Amino acid sequence: MHDGTDGERTRREVVRAGVGLAAAGALAGCLGGSDSTGTPTPEAGPADGADPTPTTPTDDPTAQPSDGTATESVTATETATTTPSGPYSVELAPMGEVRFESTPESIFTILSSHADMALALGRGDDVNAVYAVDYTNSLMNAFTPALDGVTVDWSDCFASWNPPEEKVYELDSDVHLADPANVATMGNWDRESVETVADTVGPWFGNTFSAQHGSPPDAYADAYEYYTLWETFGGVARALRETARYEALTDVRADLLATVEAGLPPESERPSVAMVLPSTAGDGMWTYDVNALGYHAAHTRPLGATDAFGADVANGAKVDYEGLAEADPDVLLVLGGVVDAHDMAAIRDSLEDDPVAGTVTAVEEGRVHAQGTRHQGPLLNLFQIEMGAKQLYPEAFGEWPSYTEGAYPDLATDDQLFDHDTVADIITGQ
Repeated sequence: MHDGTDGERTRREVVRAGVGLAAAGALAGCLGGSDSTGTPTPEAGPADGADPTPTTPTDDPTAQPSDGTATESVTATETATTTPSGPYSVELAPMGEVRFESTPESIFTILSSHADMALALGRGDDVNAVYAVDYTNSLMNAFTPALDGVTVDWSDCFASWNPPEEKVYELDSDVHLADPANVATMGNWDRESVETVADTVGPWFGNTFSAQHGSPPDAYADAYEYYTLWETFGGVARALRETARYEALTDVRADLLATVEAGLPPESERPSVAMVLPSTAGDGMWTYDVNALGYHAAHTRPLGATDAFGADVANGAKVDYEGLAEADPDVLLVLGGVVDAHDMAAIRDSLEDDPVAGTVTAVEEGRVHAQGTRHQGPLLNLFQIEMGAKQLYPEAFGEWPSYTEGAYPDLATDDQLFDHDTVADIITGQ
């Protein structure tokens, strides 16, 4: 683990020494992904740009997620190898020890969190499949304009939610950044077919049930562990042999969390917050606990605010405007607000015009803000912590520009809570 004492220049030198990749490695496209038309139904997948079928997670009350702290251990470990180009093994639950004969070149992903990890490690160009192509493109392109030299175009990727087994064989990926326990629950798969792909095509490498500390299938339960977002990211970095970039980005994150922690007002002065996903059918919204276990709250938990719904409303429950008015949040965070599927101006207008929703404090005071997604990787996590800090605590961290559409606002250097240029340089290898 990087000790966080190196300055910005040293971090960049470490990246140069550790990677040797051209800046073109950060330009994201797809290899062999020709089927981009299959968009899952809202009930099929978990994207915050579409209506999900919410589930109540089975939380482990003894687990201690560390996404809200400046340091954490990395439990995914890499065994020693003789040369950087030779075979190596990386361990991550539920897969256990995964052996790689060489560094993976083609990368299959499902959830945007894993695609984000590949992009953060300078490997976006090697991704051949992503969940809900239009959604993922729109989501990532809302943030990458803030990173000079980093672009995303996954429009030619295969739409990989519940992928047909024959398509996975056709893509012939070197690694599948997806949780085999999660894939085994999809309609086209069972454990035997998942294991056959790992043996004959390329290994699975991912951990999804850490998102909400949910219960994995019984067949995987004994091998399962919960990780923070950045612990899983560390495992992926070792699998792709991009530990220099990973360590540099963890330094940025540690500095960001220290800045946020130092600027937080006393608890008595913090607002109540509701994080919601509006239904595209206009019949309510799903609400998610801003302090929940797991990496779905990795961007809000460090902000230390009170969840407006509290324990009376289950995480992932659907509520109507009456329920929202009863909770009466001071701040309303709209998931998917930066994605094309949602119109923030229309959402604000709808809330303001409704006789019930219009009485909500957040609506009356103009504190209805766009957020991205709970299904975040490290890059979106950095940006969403920054935007969330400004949205909740403008007196401490600076006003958040009123967002209507388009890319992440162009913040002046002095207004940034982490150095955007440093992150861009880490990704591109500058």
